[in-house]
Amino acid sequence: MKKNFRVKREKDFKAIFKEGTSFANRKFVVYQLENQKNHFRVGLSVSKKLGNAVIRNQIKRRIRHIIQNAKGSLVEDVDFVVIARKGVETLEYAEMEKSTPRIKIIKDLPGRKWE
Repeated sequence: MKKNFRVKREKDFKAIFKEGTSFANRKFVVYQLENQKNHFRVGLSVSKKLGNAVIRNQIKRRIRHIIQNAKGSLVEDVDFVVIARKGVETLEYAEMEKSTPRIKIIKDLPGRKWE
């Protein structure tokens, strides 16, 4: 995933947390906020409680790959922050893909009309 598709600045993270909406399941929390760009952006947060740097980076790579595979069906003008919860470090890739709350990410924002 290219760098311009990532939320990197602390200011952007804070805005998404403060003004955005959220939804969650047992393994992930997703915050979302509409942006003024022509593409989506994704920020990832994986706590040190989930493991060492190798484990945390592996989790982030898997989440990025899942999002990359769903790229064509994602909402275009929204910023997302995906937070990994405890227990995600034990999931295999296929289990993580099923557990990712992508149903909500895929063109299902409250108040939006889709064709």
